[in-house]
Amino acid sequence: MSSLPSAIHDLANRWQTVDPRFGRPNAPPIELDLGCGTGGFTLALARHYPERLILGAEVQLGRLRRLQNVVRQGHFRNVELMLVNNLELIGFMLPDASVRRLHLLCPDPWPKARHRAKRLATSAFFTQVARVLEPGGVLHLATDHVPYHEAQQAVVEGLPFFRAAPDAIADLADLETDFERKWKTAGKPVPHLAYVRISES
Repeated sequence: MSSLPSAIHDLANRWQTVDPRFGRPNAPPIELDLGCGTGGFTLALARHYPERLILGAEVQLGRLRRLQNVVRQGHFRNVELMLVNNLELIGFMLPDASVRRLHLLCPDPWPKARHRAKRLATSAFFTQVARVLEPGGVLHLATDHVPYHEAQQAVVEGLPFFRAAPDAIADLADLETDFERKWKTAGKPVPHLAYVRISES
């Protein structure tokens, strides 16, 4: 990984598969921070695992531009940033079995009943997550919103693709998102869940 990311990859409304390694000749393990927000966790991952490729996906361009400035100033060579809708990225853009670990941390819980359709905690979404994860890959979830936490857990554990594996994120115990630090400072717990993608026999 010799070159710095020169631009945010604008994948909005691109109805095609993308190369998640963005032309890199080698094949480093990929970690995807889905809905990376201001990028605190993305950067922490990049520092912790310089040999891995860290993808930050976000729908708000302003957040990505600020994060890109930090990436450039810090000379991170293992970070790529994508302007993209999460559903589209997971639904059809990423190739099968292309991600080693996927992080969905502190997403908007959409607590109002009229907004529930916007939630990502659906069997259809997590089925597509299973598609993009490598066999043995890891799904990492966290939220401060208890009903959303329970909904995620119920949906994922109701699918045949995953088994609970809390040890699969033991190496991330000291890494937090910006939102997680905010909630913890306010005394609000942020429970985490981890699941391993079951290999198909």
